[in-house]
Amino acid sequence: MGTREDIIELLKKETNLDDIPLEKPPKPELGDYAFPCFSLSKQLKKSPAEIAKELSAKLKKPKGIREIRAAGPYVNFFADEASLAESVLYKVMEQKDSYGSSGIGKGKKIVIEHTSINPNASPHVGRSRNAMIGDSIVRLYRFQGYGAEVHYFVNDVGKQIAMLVLGTKGKKKATFSGLLKAYVDINKKVEKSKELEKEVFELLSKLEKGDEETRKKFREIVSMCIEGQKKILADFGITHDIYDYESEYLFNKKTDKVLEQLEKTGKFFFDKDSRFVLDLAGFELGMKVPVMVLTRGDGTSLYALRDLAYTMDKMEKGNNIVVLGEDHKLYFDQLTAAMKLMEKPVPRAIFYSFVLLQEGKMSTRKGNVVLLEDFMKEAVAKARKEIEKRHEKCDEKDAKKIAYGAIKYSILRVSPEKNVTFDWGSALSFEGESCPYIQYAYARIMSIIRKLGPDESISGGKIDVSLLDKPEEAALVKKISEFTGTAMKAAEQLKPQLIANYAYELAKQFNEYYHSYSVIKEEKELKKARLLLAVAVAQAVKNALQLLGIDVLDRM
Repeated sequence: MGTREDIIELLKKETNLDDIPLEKPPKPELGDYAFPCFSLSKQLKKSPAEIAKELSAKLKKPKGIREIRAAGPYVNFFADEASLAESVLYKVMEQKDSYGSSGIGKGKKIVIEHTSINPNASPHVGRSRNAMIGDSIVRLYRFQGYGAEVHYFVNDVGKQIAMLVLGTKGKKKATFSGLLKAYVDINKKVEKSKELEKEVFELLSKLEKGDEETRKKFREIVSMCIEGQKKILADFGITHDIYDYESEYLFNKKTDKVLEQLEKTGKFFFDKDSRFVLDLAGFELGMKVPVMVLTRGDGTSLYALRDLAYTMDKMEKGNNIVVLGEDHKLYFDQLTAAMKLMEKPVPRAIFYSFVLLQEGKMSTRKGNVVLLEDFMKEAVAKARKEIEKRHEKCDEKDAKKIAYGAIKYSILRVSPEKNVTFDWGSALSFEGESCPYIQYAYARIMSIIRKLGPDESISGGKIDVSLLDKPEEAALVKKISEFTGTAMKAAEQLKPQLIANYAYELAKQFNEYYHSYSVIKEEKELKKARLLLAVAVAQAVKNALQLLGIDVLDRM
């Protein structure tokens, strides 16, 4: 008792508010947690200061809270540090890998779609941010008990695939590694040749009409690309449960059903080029001509039409989250408007900005990309070099854990809507806000456990946590207790960066504590109490990094 979550539950019962904005006071003398009463002022027709005074007198102190005191418009809570330490540390020991989970999603299902890059080349670093964010969102929801189903929408009938079919025609057997060059080459040729562009659209027309030879060629290219992408992402620790193919929505006529529903809205028309167009006037999309084009003049479907059919399918399964690049914001607004016209629910979207090259945004079409596979190899090589500076041997698995963790952490610690400028020096540094720094804090605690040996185990008997009377120890206990609320907030707000920041702050607090206080050299009872605290820190760090898709190491 006495944790942030306990106080929130107490306030929810007393105020009937669904959302409790519990804050951290700016000064230690104001307590450990503060509840601002401004939101109750209008409802109760009293000043926030008067409400705070009445509420502080009415609230019964839960176990773990030694004092509740009003300070102006705030109700301040002061933790009973010994009681909180006993509650939190033993809870961590009991729950271990599940510590921090609220279980709020038990029995609930959610569909999360992420990555969904065009199957026309190996993924590049810029677009792989989608996969990293999406994978962390999946982990956050599963941690809360949700049955999260991970989907990948495969654009297997788009113009890009048609160009690849044309670009590999008459050449020796295409390979996954050669697809990027083939795509860039044919793209340049199509831009300069109307005849080649016509051939691309003829291929798409044949495909939609069910020409078996054309379908076979498309399948070969797409299967090769998806298998290649799967392998790279799996090595990076990212997997999907279900691959949904756009072609299914053509060949099972679900796109036709969408058109039928849109026709009933009275908001569609055929333009001068015989394209099916949806009128989105009134939705304030910021477009000069607020329309959504769904078919080409020859009747073949565009991505938007297939995506509408797909989105309707996903929403029938329940809540849906989709991860999209910031360049898809307008498109998503159009899709949302179309779904609302059909009186259908819409997904929740998280938009991300890109990892940039010096000359700007990466583009598969232009070929100015850094492939994720190459980036991963370079990271492993650099991590191996760092390990060899410290040790004679370098385990390849450990090098990968450090390397991949460095990439993921450097990207996930940044708010999705902000650009990421990746820097190898800071990413692989064992100092400062980096993944190796956090992993090292965990490894340091594992080293302490090994040095103490089995005779100094904390698994048996009662440990006197009241011996943890240093301010730094109380601060560590409070930080560990905040993990549950942080994990819930990160899931609810779709913000993996909250977990990244938490992991760093906890590791930093422990490292500073370790430099000031000994664990191994203390007398027996204090040694056990401090070891219990250290092990709880390690567990919280491990659980936090797991939510980012990052592994810990026992030795570094």
